[in-house]
Amino acid sequence: MQRWRGYDAAPGGWGRSVVTIGVFDGVHKGHQATIGHAVARARELGVQSVVVTFDPHPAEVVRPGSHPAVLTEPSRKAELIEALGADVLCVIPFTPEVSRLSAEAFVHDVLVEHLHAALVVVGENFRFGHRAAGDVALLERLGRTFGFAVEGAPLVAAAGTVFSSTYIRSCVDAGDVTAAADALGRPHRLEGVVVRGDQRGRELGYPTANLLCHRYAAVPADGVYAARMIRRGQRQPLAAAVSIGTNPTFSGRERRIEAYALDFDGDLYGERLALDFVAHLRGQARFDSIEPLIAQIAQDVERTRRVLG
Repeated sequence: MQRWRGYDAAPGGWGRSVVTIGVFDGVHKGHQATIGHAVARARELGVQSVVVTFDPHPAEVVRPGSHPAVLTEPSRKAELIEALGADVLCVIPFTPEVSRLSAEAFVHDVLVEHLHAALVVVGENFRFGHRAAGDVALLERLGRTFGFAVEGAPLVAAAGTVFSSTYIRSCVDAGDVTAAADALGRPHRLEGVVVRGDQRGRELGYPTANLLCHRYAAVPADGVYAARMIRRGQRQPLAAAVSIGTNPTFSGRERRIEAYALDFDGDLYGERLALDFVAHLRGQARFDSIEPLIAQIAQDVERTRRVLG
């Protein structure tokens, strides 16, 4: 898959293409359906498929301070889109200037002049242009003017719930990683670098890896989870019991993500790793002394072992 930074990175002599556009945070089942449809149609037409997305999230530029929690980091999003068979990932730097482009200017400059769209595939609720003034109906009218077709991909839902990034963020925020996984089509993942903590877990007999994540990362609600730990260069993930919270037993104030890797004895400091959340085990609790805390951790570890098999 080719990766372009900006739509003006399209090479000279670039032919016609099938384009799909969106933030695609999470690359959830709805996104997968839209991108998959674009890829399939491009193959039918014998042209390239282009996935257009934005960085940073448009909300942060339009309404500074309103950046939503991020479900997938840029590198992970690119991997997931590549796995869907896209030929090109075009990441448009979302600047104040881009935010002020009218719907008509966006279509002309991006879709027509640079990407030479023969077909544009978007979700039914697609909006674009300055103040999100453009919708699918306007896109269709502009397509008739500029010579490209438009196909709307239906929204994906289950049990009456439409899968969306907003819905998945609410699931993660509530600690319902099972519902989040159902909508994503895979476990919710957190990525980060292992940093030094208080080393209290080692004193308790359960040394943990303290994960420092991106400030906008979608972190599950406080509690204890069963997860799989993925290390770079290692094919087999490790089972991990993960605690998220402020360590109320020790009157902690800083919210932390601490992962105890089962059946592992090694140094993870400085490593970049990922946690795939499989199940919520319990909420955060405060213990009156160390002994009941250690006993609870032992139960958490055994439940993690059973859940992950």
